[in-house]
Order: sequence, then C-alpha cells, then structure tokens
Amino acid sequence: MADTVNSLAARLHDVLVEFLTKGAPAVGTRGFHDVVARAAALGPDGMWLAAAGRASLGGLACAQGDAELTLLHLEAAVSGGYNDCVALHLPLMRPLHRDPRFQALYRRIRVTQADLDEFFWLHREIHTAIRDAQQATVDNIGRYDTGVSLLPQAPMPTREPNTPGVLITRIELAATQTALQQAAVKAEFQRSAGNTSLSLIDDTWDYAHARRDAWHADVLDTQRQRAAEARAFVERPGADTALAPCPPLGSIAYPG
Repeated sequence: MADTVNSLAARLHDVLVEFLTKGAPAVGTRGFHDVVARAAALGPDGMWLAAAGRASLGGLACAQGDAELTLLHLEAAVSGGYNDCVALHLPLMRPLHRDPRFQALYRRIRVTQADLDEFFWLHREIHTAIRDAQQATVDNIGRYDTGVSLLPQAPMPTREPNTPGVLITRIELAATQTALQQAAVKAEFQRSAGNTSLSLIDDTWDYAHARRDAWHADVLDTQRQRAAEARAFVERPGADTALAPCPPLGSIAYPG
C-alpha cells in the first residue's frame, strides 16, 4: 500500500510510542530514518513529516552529546518546516544556545503568535500528562478493588494551525498520551488480576476495604477527567496569525 500523509503520521506516532515505552537503546533510530525516507518520497506534502523525523533524530543526538549530528538534523528539520521554538528551549537543548551555528539556525525560524500559544500549551500538557500519570501510580498503590482506572487525557486542539510545525508537536503529545496510557493499563490489569486471584483464594479478603477503594478510585477518576477537560486548549481571540521571528533565544522558559 502506498504511503499517505495520514499513514505516515500514524507511523511516526507508533515509532514515538515504541521509543517512549522501550527506550532508545532497545529501539534505536531506524524507525525515525524510515519515516524521513518515506516522507521525502511524498514530495512537498510530506516535508513536515520528514522534518518531524529529523527533529526527533536531532533530539536523540543531543541526548547522546553529539552536537554536530544534532545541528545536522535540526538544520534539515527547520528547512522542512520545523518551528517549535519552545522545544528548542528544553534543558537538553540549552547547551547548544552558545553555538553560533545554532543561533543562526534559530534566527531562521518563523512562527505566528497563535501557533506559539499552542506550542506552549502542547509542551505544558506533555509535562502535565507525565505528572498526572506518576500521581495516579501513587494513588493506586495498595488498592484492594478489582477495577481498572484509565488516564484521562486533555483533548487535542482542533484549530487549523498556521504552520505545519504545530502538527509535529501534536503527534509528540499524542504519542506521550498513548505511551502513558499503555503503561497505566498494563499496571492496572496486573493489580486487578492479582486482587481477583486473592479474593478467590483468601477467606480473609477485606471486601469492605475493596468497596471503599473502588468508591475512592471512582471519585479520583472523575476529578481527573474534569481536570483534563478543563485543560483543553482555547485559542486567544485576536492572536496574530502573521509569521514573525521567534522570541529571542534564551528568553523562553520551558513549561514545567
């Protein structure tokens, strides 16, 4: 079957999920290179997907301390439409801010204020999703009931972005949500199955405790769902949609 933009976007999502769940040593970079090659074959329509793969490869190279390879991939990413200047202020990236080549690259990037607002929201939501998943893990320790709690997720923005770079970070958020959900579901089913087994073989099983835990879990699930819905992105009325230079390098505080 021939590749399409939608099929390759789904492929990139899956590659990111595998990377997040299994780790870089186990997964390697083959999946990202595959996305870049197949996206390039789509021509102009696939440029932003090739840029997404290159940006991911740049992040991996940066994590490994290879500044030359990082700059090589980021150069290709920016040329393909990557413009997430918020991501370029991740703590991981800040050592590169002193490099004149990175500074020149950053000055080439253009973004609209409306897209910049969403970039901030997307990165803030990535951080929030991770924090909420960690808290849910703590909350579920010692639960006696056999219910399974899922992780509520804030809805993805539906506005038409001014630049395709926003689509890249949306996929990154979606992959983070999927990876966290998969980990939570696995842990919850293991806990639930263990409690089910104990309830069948242990006459001392505390059913009253289990009912209380189930009620408490339902309350927390409802609170988390409402909080996730309340975090939905709301576009600022009048936000500028004209392309402009990014905020000065070093001026952005990464959401955290």
